[in-house]
Amino acid sequence: MTQILKIAVAQLNFRVGKIGENLASIREASVQARDEWGCQLILFPELALCGYPPEDLLLREDFLDQTEEALSSLVKEVEGITVVVGHPSRSEGALFNSASVIREGRVIDRYHKQCLPNQGVFDEKRYFSAGEKPCVVDIEGIPMGISICEDCWHEGPVESLTAQGAQLILNLNGSPFHMGKSGERARVVGKRAKKVGVPIIYANLVGGQDELVFDGGSFVVDRCGEITQRFVEFEETIGVIEIDRESVAPVPTALSPVLGLEQSVYKAIVLGVRDYVNQNGFSGVVLGLSGGIDSALTLAIAVDALGADRVEAVLMPSRYTAPMSIEDAKEEASLLGVTIHQVSIEPLFSILLTSLDPFFAGTETDTTEENLQARCRGMILMAISNKRGSMVLTTGNKSEMAVGYATLYGDMAGGFAAIKDLPKMLVYRLADYRNSLSQVIPERVIKRPPSAELAPDQEDQDSLPPYPILDQILERYIEQDQSLEKIKSAGFDPEVVDRVTALVDRNEYKRRQAAPGVRITQRAFGRDRRYPITSGFRR
Repeated sequence: MTQILKIAVAQLNFRVGKIGENLASIREASVQARDEWGCQLILFPELALCGYPPEDLLLREDFLDQTEEALSSLVKEVEGITVVVGHPSRSEGALFNSASVIREGRVIDRYHKQCLPNQGVFDEKRYFSAGEKPCVVDIEGIPMGISICEDCWHEGPVESLTAQGAQLILNLNGSPFHMGKSGERARVVGKRAKKVGVPIIYANLVGGQDELVFDGGSFVVDRCGEITQRFVEFEETIGVIEIDRESVAPVPTALSPVLGLEQSVYKAIVLGVRDYVNQNGFSGVVLGLSGGIDSALTLAIAVDALGADRVEAVLMPSRYTAPMSIEDAKEEASLLGVTIHQVSIEPLFSILLTSLDPFFAGTETDTTEENLQARCRGMILMAISNKRGSMVLTTGNKSEMAVGYATLYGDMAGGFAAIKDLPKMLVYRLADYRNSLSQVIPERVIKRPPSAELAPDQEDQDSLPPYPILDQILERYIEQDQSLEKIKSAGFDPEVVDRVTALVDRNEYKRRQAAPGVRITQRAFGRDRRYPITSGFRR
């Protein structure tokens, strides 16, 4: 027996419900790890066999039957390497989030996740029962403990494994991205390893699943809690970890760099868009290009995700569109090599105004006419989408979605909202970041005051506080759930606070009808923040 034990970690993109495809990936990775790198063990992420999170598919008996059939096939087909794989399992009338240890044609042990997260984007208590017993199994002469994701975040499960003699912990994860999550994981897992004095191998999923993006970034910490190996973020990879058998210590190796905030957020959105479009079978995307910063950033993300040949831009000027907006939109498309079409909404808008004249007669022009323009654009984009089989990518940001500065069935119409969870000031930072790679957004677009251009000389600040102030208020009210009194006591204008928070509350009905989008904060609209539309609560 060699002095070094080789363990492969399969940081792969497993698709929810594609059980046969996932099985093939698991089989292929296991054989590759065994034959090409001489690994004795391969570790897969949480629920890899069925994809994560499967949500209410877990309530379907046929879904569970197929998963169990796939597991049986895996047990029979892979030899010469120990496989640790995540999957749902039924036992005594209960359903568990489980990990099976497979070796030479049989399941030699099985662990049921004990700590079931039920906050934020997680809803595991809806589906799973909690396990109660630790699982320590001898693999290649080393007692290894099995744990799943949240088990490492709470005191108890890991401690019980080491109490049972585990000298190495294998932790399977389906841990989604949000800003700062990579560092948070390293701190929590490192602290746990240091406390119990045992190394931990952290295997994470990668890929986009609806609003969630899994960033990979699998890593190894030694018994002192120090990272000895870190895998690349946002990319599929099979990494090999070497463990010294005598000391049961991971052999240090090169660390993939920790990404900065802008780089990690940008990569998360690109990956989320790519997987959503591809896995839902769209030929590509189409989006409205206005010459503003939001649509410019969305265009760059779309091209980086799918390639310029799968992205189509439509410029839809009106009587209020500034010439510089048309120039900037055309330049953005040219810089990225995207086909752009120009379709004036003026004829359609005029016809609608004429048709609605009996209803509008004697009234002042207001947001009704502004919304009508946005709905003309939405109708054009959706028609192109229907005809071509491409998906409309919406361009609204989180600041706008928060206060309802968006038009239902207009600029909100579409299949996926790439920057839906980006506050406006972070939009600017990502634009600068993307331009640091190559110039794709004209400087004028970044510098000029933002405007929806739905009325003469309109600017966003006509209707909203300046974005630096707005984003700070929204951060406190949405992300931190602060009361109005607490926000005002921080020095913000009381009238502005009252107006902004009232807009947030009043526009929940719009957000319920918005397209899904990539989650990058801890309080994204939808999974994270679930407020009633009808509510009399107001402080």
